[in-house]
Amino acid sequence: MSGNESVSAEGIARTVGETMYRKDTAAQHLGIALKEIGPGRAVMTMRVLDYMLNGHRICHGGYVFTLADTAFAYACNSYNQNTVAQAAQINFIQAVPENAFLTATAVEMTRTDRTGLYDITVQDKSGKTVALFRGNSHTIKGQMIPGLNERKEK
Repeated sequence: MSGNESVSAEGIARTVGETMYRKDTAAQHLGIALKEIGPGRAVMTMRVLDYMLNGHRICHGGYVFTLADTAFAYACNSYNQNTVAQAAQINFIQAVPENAFLTATAVEMTRTDRTGLYDITVQDKSGKTVALFRGNSHTIKGQMIPGLNERKEK
């Protein structure tokens, strides 16, 4: 780069994702990992462990929701504008057994200055959809990393 170009949208998303993850003790505790991030999108993974099972010996829906909600959070904060969930809903499609490896893929459907709509698909290792999540975001004051959007790449 010439030094006169601003940080790319991909670079901003990557930096925000790395910064968020360092602070995200909930995701770390649950073994949720950030695999990909870009403007308005994120991919997170999680293995279903014994303590995540409910009385039916399948993954408690709250853990599937948490994985999807985490991917949603990273996708909607990827522009370095502080963004929170305004509403979310999930449809559970299939039971998830112990030791399943889940991937949540968040995709921005629409975004304005203050709100956004994101669809998150949760799939198992074979690519079978186990849940569909839709989140509405609301942008609030501030940035995850103040001044990042104005920095220059070297």
